[in-house]
Amino acid sequence: MKTEENCLAHALVIDDAKVENDPNYKTYNKCWKIRHAVQTLLYATGIDLSNGGGIPELMRYQENFRKYKIFLCHGLSYDDIMFEG
Repeated sequence: MKTEENCLAHALVIDDAKVENDPNYKTYNKCWKIRHAVQTLLYATGIDLSNGGGIPELMRYQENFRKYKIFLCHGLSYDDIMFEG
């Protein structure tokens, strides 16, 4: 599994670990030991990113991360929101 192929799943695992004070946060942030956590997330959500992802996948992630609000901006500007869960 390459980080580039599942970057959203990686980001969600890392962010969740940070917020929840997970002791694995530092290792996840360095992409160590993250593979299993990402595979677990993809399996639990039923998301297949083998052909990439888009708004439907973001919506499924949002359904599973109800305690967080996922939003995606175009570039670095918060003014250009592409998805807001």
